[in-house]
Formats: sequence, C-alpha cells, structure tokens
Amino acid sequence: MILQGMLRSTMGWTLPEGPYHEVVLASRVRLARNLSAAPFPGRAQPAALRKVRDQVFAAARRTCLKDAAYLQVDALDSVDRRLLAERHLISPALAQSRGPGGAVIDPRECLNLMINEEDHLRLAALAPGLDLRRAAHEADALDDDIARNLDFAFRPDWGYLTACPTNLGTGMRASALVHLPGLGLAGFINKLLENLPRAGLIARGLYGEGTKVMGDFFQISNATGLGRTDAELVAAVEKAVEELARREQDCRQKLAAGAQRARLEDTVYRAAGCLTSARLLPFAEACHHLSALRMGLSLGWPVPGDLGTINELMILAQPAHLAMRSGKAVTAEEQAVLRAALVRERLGAK
Repeated sequence: MILQGMLRSTMGWTLPEGPYHEVVLASRVRLARNLSAAPFPGRAQPAALRKVRDQVFAAARRTCLKDAAYLQVDALDSVDRRLLAERHLISPALAQSRGPGGAVIDPRECLNLMINEEDHLRLAALAPGLDLRRAAHEADALDDDIARNLDFAFRPDWGYLTACPTNLGTGMRASALVHLPGLGLAGFINKLLENLPRAGLIARGLYGEGTKVMGDFFQISNATGLGRTDAELVAAVEKAVEELARREQDCRQKLAAGAQRARLEDTVYRAAGCLTSARLLPFAEACHHLSALRMGLSLGWPVPGDLGTINELMILAQPAHLAMRSGKAVTAEEQAVLRAALVRERLGAK
C-alpha cells in the first residue's frame, strides 16, 4: 500500500524550482556510513546484517524520520524493488540483492536511508534545482541525529571508513542530475565531460554508477571523498555544475536563434507530436522525446505540458511504475501501450 501511494504523490525533488531548474533537475548529497561493531556488508552474515538494519531503523525513528516509511527490501517483490530504484530511493544493486537490505523514506522522498548495500548506511538528501548547500545542510543534520544513537566506524587519519576507498574521508557524494541536450546538439558535451576528472569530478548515467545516459540526463558528482572537507566538496561540485548550466543555457539560446533553429524546432515539435499521438512508446524513445520537449519548454515555446509534468513523467513512465499502475506483470509491448497512454493523459492529449 505504501508503494502504491507513491504513484499518487509528488516527489519533492522533481518540482520545477530552485536555481537553474531548467537545466538542473535535482541536487543530492549522500553520506556513506558503517557501524563500528559490525563487518562491512560484503563480509557480514545475514544475521549480522539484519541486526544492523534493526539498529538503523531504531536510530532513525528517533529523528525527523519518525513518520517515514520503513521497508525491508528483501521482503518486497521484484516490481516493488525496481520501483524504489526507479525513484532513486535505493540503488539498482540493492534492488537486485537478496540480502537483508532496508530503506527509510520520508513522505516527500527528499530524505532517505538505504541500508546494507555496499555500506551499512547510505543517507541521502535531495533538493530541486541546483541547491547542494540545502541538501548538504539537511543531510548533515540527519547524520548528526542518527550518530547520537549509532557508533560509526571512523579514524582520525582516514575519516569515515567505507567499503570503497573512493568514499573514504567525508563519505560524501555531492551530485546534481543535469539535463544537457543543448551541449549535445552543439557537439560540446564529450569534451566538457572529459575535462571533469581534472576537477575531481565524474559523470554518470541517470541512475548513477554503471548506468546509461538516457534523455540527455547526467549525474555530475565528486569522484572521491578524501582530502577535502564537506563544504569544499559541495562548493567544487556546485561551481562545476553552475558552469555547465550556464553553458547549456547559452547553447540553447544560440541554437534557437541561429541557423539551426529550424532543425531544433523540428526536433522539439516532432517530439511533441509523437508524445501526444503515439500508441506504442518504448522507454528509450520516450526519454528522447521528453528530453526534447523539456528543452522546448525551457525556451518558452508553445508545446504541451510543463517542466514539472516532464520531470515526473521521466519517473512515472518507467517499467516498474507501469507494472504497479496496472496491478500485474506486463510485457514489453504492454508497457509501451501503457506508457503512451500515460504520456498522452499527462500532456492533455487524447
């Protein structure tokens, strides 16, 4: 019932607000933590991991998450687990795991805990637009509250101890989900992304590490958590993403005003026609067209929908969401039919 209710609720981080929200869909700060008295998940027995989950649940109930949803991920069916991953509430890896994982999710889905994936605890705060400082403030406050009831693995010389060396130190991953179709159309995207490692940053796909880029969406984040403070990491990512956002906005305006305007108009209005008329819509094609429509909306063109609707459709049009809406397992073709109907409905088409 909790997961069914998610289909009817608005995810706080998809709202079209905050700095640079036409380019930056959301900001996210994630903190990796491990309990000092328990082996890391990769070396722990199921009984030990269940104890960790119980301890984290108990600690979280003493914080602002007391009224959140508390889920034992291994007790959920495959559709439920995939839905949580599609909403960026757990990782694809935890969704596929059969171990005693857990998730704690606040009603707006802007604060959540992921338990017993690579580390005992992954704490995340999300905010719409480019607002990493707000996300960091909320993540730090929750981390402090939980730490009053849990003893985290920490060394003065290394910082927080984590399963992966790239998370050592602060344990922080500051990231922004950015939409960069203009830079892609202008032919600049590859060079810009290749330069990110020089600034200690990395680009990933829509769902993070090891996932594909879809609909011109990228996750930009710090590559490591060692050697800099939380504030320094947040500032570095924010500065880089702000520069990307400005370049993306500039590219969109130049494309719309230059010799390529007709080609851009054709891409945007062709996408609008497909989304409002198609009866079969595979997910990759939906992402491609929603990306184009989102760019048209940011330019103020008279196309269906609004930024909030497009942001939500990028989530709601995914396979597990469609299966949950239908109440049964659906084939790929049935998904395409349901997706096309959902998109037409949300965009006000018949």
